Amino acid sequence: MRINKYISEAGKASRRGADKLISEGKVTINGQRAQIGSQVEPGDKVLVSGNPIHMASNYVYLALNKPVGITSTTEKGVKGNIVDLVNHPLRVFNIGRLDKDSDGLILLTNDGDIVNEILRVENRHEKEYIVSVDRPITPDFLKRMAEGVEILNTKTLPCEVKQLSKFDFQIILTQGLNRQIRRMCGELGYEVYRLQRTRIMNIQLGSLPPGQWRDLSKKEKNQLFRELNYEPKEW
Repeated sequence: MRINKYISEAGKASRRGADKLISEGKVTINGQRAQIGSQVEPGDKVLVSGNPIHMASNYVYLALNKPVGITSTTEKGVKGNIVDLVNHPLRVFNIGRLDKDSDGLILLTNDGDIVNEILRVENRHEKEYIVSVDRPITPDFLKRMAEGVEILNTKTLPCEVKQLSKFDFQIILTQGLNRQIRRMCGELGYEVYRLQRTRIMNIQLGSLPPGQWRDLSKKEKNQLFRELNYEPKEW
């Protein structure tokens, strides 16, 4: 971002006023005197007349209840893409994916740095689902799902599985293989009728209606950042 825009966005002066401050030598970036046209990067320390200024980060973190039929892509050419559904005034993108034929919680943001922190495989962050299958659930099915199933030339990690009714169960995963739950069930002779994600880490789907989104609360964001040991970069 150009330095005059940064100063303007921080509320210190108009862009023209910022240029005047720069010309007078009153602006530094990381201790170096700024020039007209200098660029500011996230994390840079900007001083005006010796006083630090900050531009508030304009990051958004959204929870969406994705309906069946919506594709987890930002590609505008794809009919039923998730960005058109959300129609947010800022350019946002989804964190991870949720199958087109699945519904439930998916997170979106314009903070590119947090995406890798959430999706990094070795972090093993929890994701919770409710699954409906085509025939009665047995103790053997629950045991084998929990212990791990051979799919995609690997064995899935152990996970928590709990029966909810004759045909429904809850599963908590710490990995995200392609169509993992459907493949696991298929390997054990079950077909998935419905798959709904209800939680990602500390973020709950709750009563959010299908197709609707909401901003994460301050409490949710603070806990999420703590669990990730993450702090958004400030401009």
